[in-house]
Amino acid sequence: MSGPISLEPGDAAQDTLALRLAEPRPPRRRPRWALDDATLAIRLPGHGPDEAAVSTLAAELADAIGPAVHPYEVAALLEAEGLSASVIKERYGHPNLFSLATALYERVPRTFPEPPPATDPWRPDTLRCLLRGVLFALPALAYLLTAPLWAVDRHAPVLIVAGIASWAWGQALGHRAHLRLVVGRREASGTLLTGSLLGAAAATSLAVPPADSALAVAVAGAQSLYLAGASVLLVLGQERLLLAALSPLVAGAAVLPWWEPGGALRVGLPLSALLATLLAAARVLWAGRAGPAAADAARPRLRTSLPYGLFGLAAAVLVMLEGRRQPYAVIALTLSMGPAEWLLYRYRGWSVAALRVSATPIGFRLRSAAVLGLCLCGYLALLLPAALLTGSEPASLLLLAAVLWTALLLQAFGVAWPPAVLCLAAAGTAGAVPLLDLPPGPAALPAACAVAAVCLAACATRLLGRPSPHA
Repeated sequence: MSGPISLEPGDAAQDTLALRLAEPRPPRRRPRWALDDATLAIRLPGHGPDEAAVSTLAAELADAIGPAVHPYEVAALLEAEGLSASVIKERYGHPNLFSLATALYERVPRTFPEPPPATDPWRPDTLRCLLRGVLFALPALAYLLTAPLWAVDRHAPVLIVAGIASWAWGQALGHRAHLRLVVGRREASGTLLTGSLLGAAAATSLAVPPADSALAVAVAGAQSLYLAGASVLLVLGQERLLLAALSPLVAGAAVLPWWEPGGALRVGLPLSALLATLLAAARVLWAGRAGPAAADAARPRLRTSLPYGLFGLAAAVLVMLEGRRQPYAVIALTLSMGPAEWLLYRYRGWSVAALRVSATPIGFRLRSAAVLGLCLCGYLALLLPAALLTGSEPASLLLLAAVLWTALLLQAFGVAWPPAVLCLAAAGTAGAVPLLDLPPGPAALPAACAVAAVCLAACATRLLGRPSPHA
């Protein structure tokens, strides 16, 4: 055989020699780059890479090669695809795997796709939040039903004292119960059982000195028992059960505009709602106590829940002072607690999203402040129409709402003492002015709330503007 010899497969009529491999056994998996008809073209080392074949391979693997940040990642990809050293040399004309990987890396432009959006761990349950706001306001229907049977105004101080005590105790007990829920439901149920009974007894005892009749003490005791049972159901997430227990109140109040139920029903419906609430709370606690005991049942210190109780005391006093001036504003504020809780969840979710897109601490602080302002302004914008519809003074109600929402936000992140101290200072100042007949008189409450709201907003911007609370 004289003359040049071409080792490429071609027409049989030409002066060429085609080398064909023996037919192998059927492979388990045929690579994408395998030759048609099981034919392998042999390239001489001096001929260099087959640019067309490399380009074809780059097009096939472009989606996987694009996100690579180094040719070694492409080499690992080729190994995973099963590309052998012989195929690299004979089909693509490259001496080794890394040479081919570098060529592919250089041919395919870099593409860095965004990761899929992460799920929001703080996505709120809208229906549950709205239901909680309604449940906070529904017990007031009991006073509407029983108003013709006794002098509510005369015994209001007794109910206010018992209500403030129950509110403060309930805030501290709720915090302690949530700490125990981390250990186990059995431990949380035990804490709620003991704490709710002690709280009802303490609130009723504090209502005895200002009471001038056994009826007032009895009503204060019923109010304290209801708040204790309702706190149990709310802490354990049994809102629908509490709504069912309050259905007699809803039914009685619904027919009042068209029908006079009479004295027996006016007393019986609130009592049946109270009994249903207590039975529901007992049932839930019994089920919780029947569960297995946790191995590590160490009790948290009582002082850890103290600032939450002090905040509850201050908040109750502030709401009471506002209720003396604008009773309907308090009803609107109570109903708004559901949307307020929804916005607390939204703040946490949006803050986590801001943390993911922030590249510097300053950038996150600015985004966190923007999220705080958005949530707070959204809450106040929701309350503004309610204040105007009820004929209340908007400034006083909105400032009080800003204080309560920002304080609850800080507490949600475990910052307890600053909101407790600031709210106590505001409540003490606003309460001392009318008690001692000091200036500025009625303007004391909005002024105290304005100062507390500014301080709380500054505290939240500073403490929650860091990445660590949201990590």
